Formats: sequence, C-alpha cells, structure tokens
Amino acid sequence: MNYRILTILWVFLVHLAGIYLFTRGFLLMRLSLGDISTRKDTVEATHKRAVFLIIDALRFDFITQDPPEPVSPYHHNVLTLPRTLTKQRPQHSFIFNAYADPPTTTLQRIKGLTTGSLPTFIDIGNNLGASSISEDSLMVQLQRAGRKSAFMGDDTWMSVFPDTFERNMTFPFDSFNVEDLHTVDEGVIAHLFPLLEDKSKPFDFAIGHFLGVDHVGHRVGPDHPSMKAKLEQMNKVLGRVVDLLDEDTLLVVLGDHGMDRSGDHGGDGALETSAAMWVYSKGAPLADAKPPSGLLQYKTFPGTTRPHRGIQQIDILPTLSLLLGLPIPFNNLGTVIPEFFGRGNQLEKALKLNADQIYRYLQAYRASPSGGELDDGWVAIQSAWRAAAKGDLVALNNFNRVALSECRAMWAQFNPGLMAMGLLILGMGLCASWSLFVGVSDAKSDWEKWLGNHIPKCLFAGAAGGLIGALGLLLGQNAVNFAAFGAALASTATMIVLSPPVTSLASLRTPPLTLILHSVAFFSNSFTFWEDRIVPFLAVSSVVPLALKGFAAPTARLRYRIVGFSVLYAACVRLISISTICREEQQPYCHVTFYASSSQTSPPLIAIALGLPAALALPLAVRRFLKISLSDRGVAKMYYPFIFAPSLIAGAGYWILEWADTTSALGEEWTGALRFARTYAARFTFAWVLLLGGALWYTIPLCVDISVKEEQGQKQIRVIGYANAFGSPYLIFWTLSLAVVYLTSQLPGQLVISLATIALLSYLEVLDSVRDVKAMELAFASATPSSVLDPDTALKDEYAVPFRFSDVVPLALLGLHVFYGTGHQSTISSIQWKAAFLLSSTVTYPWSAITVVVNSIGPIFLFAVAAPLLALWNRAPGPSPSKEEEKEGGVVGQKDIDNRVKGDSLLSGLAIMTYYATLLLGTSISAAILRRHLMVWKVFAPRFMAAVLGVLAVDLGVLLGEGVGVERVTKSIRGMFQGRDAQSTSPSTKAKKQE
Repeated sequence: MNYRILTILWVFLVHLAGIYLFTRGFLLMRLSLGDISTRKDTVEATHKRAVFLIIDALRFDFITQDPPEPVSPYHHNVLTLPRTLTKQRPQHSFIFNAYADPPTTTLQRIKGLTTGSLPTFIDIGNNLGASSISEDSLMVQLQRAGRKSAFMGDDTWMSVFPDTFERNMTFPFDSFNVEDLHTVDEGVIAHLFPLLEDKSKPFDFAIGHFLGVDHVGHRVGPDHPSMKAKLEQMNKVLGRVVDLLDEDTLLVVLGDHGMDRSGDHGGDGALETSAAMWVYSKGAPLADAKPPSGLLQYKTFPGTTRPHRGIQQIDILPTLSLLLGLPIPFNNLGTVIPEFFGRGNQLEKALKLNADQIYRYLQAYRASPSGGELDDGWVAIQSAWRAAAKGDLVALNNFNRVALSECRAMWAQFNPGLMAMGLLILGMGLCASWSLFVGVSDAKSDWEKWLGNHIPKCLFAGAAGGLIGALGLLLGQNAVNFAAFGAALASTATMIVLSPPVTSLASLRTPPLTLILHSVAFFSNSFTFWEDRIVPFLAVSSVVPLALKGFAAPTARLRYRIVGFSVLYAACVRLISISTICREEQQPYCHVTFYASSSQTSPPLIAIALGLPAALALPLAVRRFLKISLSDRGVAKMYYPFIFAPSLIAGAGYWILEWADTTSALGEEWTGALRFARTYAARFTFAWVLLLGGALWYTIPLCVDISVKEEQGQKQIRVIGYANAFGSPYLIFWTLSLAVVYLTSQLPGQLVISLATIALLSYLEVLDSVRDVKAMELAFASATPSSVLDPDTALKDEYAVPFRFSDVVPLALLGLHVFYGTGHQSTISSIQWKAAFLLSSTVTYPWSAITVVVNSIGPIFLFAVAAPLLALWNRAPGPSPSKEEEKEGGVVGQKDIDNRVKGDSLLSGLAIMTYYATLLLGTSISAAILRRHLMVWKVFAPRFMAAVLGVLAVDLGVLLGEGVGVERVTKSIRGMFQGRDAQSTSPSTKAKKQE
C-alpha cells in the first residue's frame, strides 16, 4: 500500500472536514419563508402597467447632473434624458442614488428587487448557477392578480422565475458573454419596442434587462469610448421608450448595482453599491406635495460635494407594488418611497401597510426554527413598533428602517457550535500534520514503516469516530455534520497521541516565526488590506538566513552560488512587486500597474511589448539552469524548444490578440478574425502541452544522455545529467502545469509567472548549495573527514542533511506573492472574468468555470506542485550494491535513495500543506472572533474564503505532484538504473558542479 499518498489524502480530508464545519457555521443562508401576502389591503393604484428596465451596472453618477470630479468624458453627461425630464417635469420624474446591498452581483440584486429581502454573503456562489425563487415576490403577486408579464434580456431572470412570464412575450439571452457588447441589448430593443407599439397593450408588467454597460465595464472599464457609445445608445433607447409610453404606464429605470473604477463589481465598495434609479410617469404626476423632511435621506456620492436623494434599492419593491395596486410581498424589508404617495392620506396609509407587512414577516420569522436569530434585536424592534403604532409618519418610517438594520445584522448570522467544531478540527488537523512531519523526519529512512504503523490506526479511529458521530441523528442532530466532526476528531487525536508534536524554542527560528506572525496578523484589518505588500518582505526575509550561510561556505564556488542565487531570488521577488492591483481600502496610497489604469482592464503597453520576448526567454532560462547540472539532455532537448516554448508563445499571443480585439487596435472589421485566432491559440496550447507534452513526459521523462564506450576490453557507461536525475524530469512535469496557468493569466501576470519561475529555480540552487555546505560540515565533524570525498558515504543517514520545515517557507510565500502579482486580491471584484472566455466566445460549462478557477488560484496551485522539487533537485540515484555488499550492508543502494527522495518529498508536501493550513486557521479564528466587526464581510470573510481556496489548491497540488510526478519519476529512474554496475553508472554526485 502506498502510505505516502494515503497520508497526504488523509490530511486533505481532515482539511475538508474542518472547512465544511466552519463554513456551515460562518456563512449561513437566510431562511426563506414560503408565506404569501394574501391581504387585499393596498392603496389606490396610480398606474395600470409598468415598464421595468434594468441597465446592468448603471452607476448613479452616470445619470446625475452633478458628476464627481474629475468629470469623465466617457460616462459623465452622456445619459442625460433622466436629468432633462426631471428638470422639465419635477413632479413626474425622480432620480435616486439607490444603495444596492452587497454582494453586488446580478442574481442577488434580482432577488432583492423582486422580493425586497437581503442577500447573504454565501449567496454569491449561486451567481453562476441560479435557482428559482421560492418566496413571495412581485412576480408572484402579479401572477396571483392575473397580470401578464413580459421579459427580454439577461437570462438569469428565467432561472429564478421559470414559469412567470407569458410564453409569447419571453425573450432571454445569454448573460455571461462579457465580450459581446451588443447582442443582448439589440435583442431587448428588437422585442421591447413592438410590445410598446402594440395598441392592445398585451402586457401589464414588462421587464427589459440590458447588459451592454456592464459588459463594457468588465471588458475595458468605464473610461473608454465604448462606454460612451453604449450610454449614448441607452439614452436614445430611453428617449424612444418615453415617446411610446401611454399615460397609464409607469417607467422605472435602474442599475442593479454599480461598478468600481476598473468596471468590476461584486463587493461592497461605495462605487459598486451606488446604483442609479429613475422613475418617470408620463401621465399623472407622481408627487403632489413634498413629504416631511424627516422621511427623506440624502447621500453624497464619492467625489462630489452636493448630497443627492438616497434610498435603499429594495425600496422600489413596496413602492411599485402599491402603485400598481398589489399587496407588498411577504418577505419585503424595503420602505415605500414617500414622494410617490403625497395624494391625500395615501402616504400614511402606505406607510402603515408597509410597517404592518414587515412586522408580520418578523413575527413569522421569529416563530420559525431560525427565530432565535432575532433575539438580540427583538427589544429594539418591539420598541420601534410600539412607537409606530401611534401612527406618526416618522415613527412608521423609523420602524421600517430599524427592522431593516436588525435584519442586516441578523443575517450576518452565525452558528457558534459549528464554528467551534470547525475551528477544533482545523486546529487538531494542524497539530496532526506537525506530528506527521516530526514523526517522518525522526524515522529517517524508516519513514514508510513508521507510516505503516500509524496511518491505519488513524483511519480506523476515523471510521469509528464517524460512525459514532452519525448516531447524532438519533438525537435530532445533523448526521453529516457530526459524522464529519467525529471522524476528523478521532483520527487527528489518534495521530497526536501516537506521535506527540514535539517542538522546542530552537525550532521557532526566523522562518517558522514568520509563519506564526503571518497567521496572527490576520486579526488586523490593516495587515489584511496590505498583505500583498508585506508578503514580498517576508519572502525575502525567509531567504536571508540561507544567504548568510553562504558567507561561511568552505569553498569559493559555494559562496558565490549561495549569495548570487539568493540575490537573484530577491531581485525577482522585488520585480514581481511592481505588478499591483489595488483594493478600495488602499486608496489613495496604491497605484494600479497590472492594468493600464485603475479605470481600464487592458494591460499596460510595457506588458504588451514584453509578452512575446518573455515567452521566448523563459524556456531558454530554464534550460540554462538545467545546464548547471548537465541535465538539459534527454527528453529536455525535445520538450523545451518544441513543446514548452510554443505553448508559452501561443499563450502570450492569445492575450495580445485579446488586447487588439478589445481596444479595436486593428479596427472593428477585424473583431471576428481576432476572436477566431485567439480561441484556437488557447485551444492549441491546452492540447499541445497537456496531451502531447504530457504523453511525451510520461513515456520518456528522464533528462539524461547515456553513451557506452569500450576501453581496454571493458564497457564504460557514461551518464550525462545523472546528478539531477530526479529533479530535471520533475521540472518538466511542473512546467506542464505552468504552461496552463500561464495561458489563463493576462500579459502582466505572464511576466510575473516568468519572474517567479526564475525565483523558484534560484531558490532551488540556493537550497542545494546550503545542503552541500551542511553535508561538508557533518563530514568534517565526523571521525573520518575524508568521507566528504566519497559519494557513497555521503548518502548514508549520518551524513544526510535532513529536510527542514523552514525549507518550504520561501516557496509558500512565493506562491502567495504570485497570486497577488497576477492581479488578484482577497476581494470578489478582483476575479478576472475574462478568463471564462479563453476557449470560446461564450460561457461554456465546465470549461469557463475551470479557466476562471485556474486563473484565480492557479499561482498557488502551481507552487504547491513545485514542493517536491525541494527534495528532488540535484539528487542523484545511488549505486546498486553487489550481492556481497548487500550482505555486508556497506553501500547505499538504489532502493535506499528512492526511499529517501520519496520521504523528503513527502515532508516537503506536508510542510507546504501545513503552512497554508496555518494561514487558514489564522483567518478562521480572526473571522470567528471578529464576526461582529464592522468590516467582517468586507475584510475578514473574503480573506477567510481566499484562505480556503488556497488550502484546497495546495492540497490538490501536492496530491498531483506526489501521486503522479514523484511516482513516475522514481519509477523511471528505478527502471533505468536498477542493477547497473555501481562503478560504471555512479559518477560523483558532485558532477553537477562541473561547467
């Protein structure tokens, strides 16, 4: 049984159990009540029908007459119809700055607009796969009243309301093709205007969802001529809609959310949550009298000085329901917009109906199984309700807002029990991983026997614990939760008891201390904001002890190698730091360099210029490193120039073509040809590197040349590349993953990955040279100093340099540094959706999801796959002993060196898994303790989710590296060298030092 792979899989499953339990307690979904508002109480309807137009991502400043400074010629003062009509007909036209509750993604906003409810943070996971809405909504009320609804535009509506719209008035379009700026909008236009022109008015409620503005934002950002053209088109569309409106039809135009400076959204930044809303009545005035000032709220948009009328976006739901003569949906938490109910006593009646509906909902929720969540806020709610019962308008309005505020706090809801269970498993898993690391290290060459004694017992204990946990079902508990908890707790506890995680103060030297400080720092929101700037400092600091070792090296060559490659590692880390993307909280102290500017998503010109040169230079640089140990032979001579280099060139070519297409650098007439060319460039890369490259590596992985000469009647076998026989073939395996991640990364990210590859190879040379120094020190300190000259005795346990946990720290930090350098942050808005269209011009499952995931966490995965290189680099196979030597036990054989290489590779995998698991534990504890912190959903929860993805990426990367890469390499080396004559096949292990 392969206990090495089984061990890694067991650690992975423990991580999954801890993540599952903590996430279930920390990111819970809101309970949806199935109650329907059936009361007929409403106010007198002002309109018979409504046209509800969503211009996706329409930010408030896109329509206001007072745009922020500096004024953009591309998105300010372009869509002017709303402000023109508001100025001309102030009682018929109203503009609002509508606050869109985060997460600011389309699915969540559609739910909020139609149900009046609040989304929860975890709901964002459904944005790519929406499910139907089961609670009361405006669409349900329209159906119950016998009203006919029409729809055209974003097909997300069909996912959440599959049976609501009239079949002959339903026209959905694909919503995720952000490269297509016009198809959806043209489709809405083509079907909307015939509907409005129809004299019979076959609809009572028409929804049109335009996507062009949002797609322009994602593709090129708001400061681009394409945005101006799109807003001009929307201005003309709205003008024609107004012309076709009759006096009984209400027009509502709004953005479902805003967009940040680069055109993205999803988070809770001020620009993302500030959505435009315009309500217009061509017939009867919407307002006869100004409502009391105590009911009105004003908000100042960033960059402006004049406050504008502000509302909650969900306020449109109760308002629209009553204006159409419908009951307010049962789950609504919005408040009627007072300007629209100024006729007679309509405002008082509307507010009373609104407050009564909200109170009924809160009572029903309190009576539900989740009702305990309201306990903390129930006193405040009851107090506000008693005040509202007196009928005062301000008190009624205040009750609605108090209820909204308390529910916002409530649905940052937590299950402390599950959170505690998850934290316990994550903590126990960390201790068990350290126990494994210490146990395998102490066992030395007997590590496999050690695992054979411990892992089966842990698995048996886990099975028993899972079975006992599942019995919680008899006590009314969730069987899955308790089974996962019982299994993980029992198995980790068994490992800790069998192999106590012994440590000492001496082990807390600089690199491990760096890990501890890194984890504890997550309690600071400032550290989390600026983690991308602190990680490179930690990465360079972790190499300093090795560099200092170089100054004391016994030979000049080792001194030059250690110091020189350390400087090269540090230089690459520093150059990677130039590539930045800024969080909202980092402004104004951060300057975006990953994109051309903070308001554009195209790469800077220098990245375009360096894209192809970097793709050409990287394979040459890798081969130059291999040449140090003469391991640029064998399959390497074919793979790097004919497989690896074309893949990188095609990857760079894809993004250069994407830039030319996005910016229309060659003109609009080339759009189709450019899309075709880059699609097939990406497909070529995937097929070329994974199929052909993977097959070539698996068939002949070794990078050695073997020649046979006959001298003086004896055969002499010469093996070139022997000194790095383990490391060089594994490097080819690693570059297969590198080519895929390289393709999914935009041009600045490709430059970062190229620099990171040089940094990795430099660190490998530093680590190898430091081990040589330590091996010499051990030999000089022994009774036989001359043994340092004997390559065979250098392989024995007493002279072998043990793998240390600190060896993996620079690699782990490099992976995290590359994550930030490739244009990512621990924020939703930094997701690079362009990667979804790598292999096709439309969203294609599962490939679009896969390419986005690879783009996002690929850098961390990549350097997890690289972890075994720390054990394999510049390691040569040992000589095969003769039968007499086997009896005497005097020579370390091939089986022994395989054993030691696999043991060290296991330690490297455990170390990097432990590093990222420690970061996960730090973010989990900080998120749990600070769960009521003002910035929990803005800072701590996203960083926790990023840590979860990081751990999963690392665990899967180590599994792939150990299970496929190391297994194939060691098997091939065994097959080639096993049984060969020791003297003929065993050149000095220091042959790697020959030029």
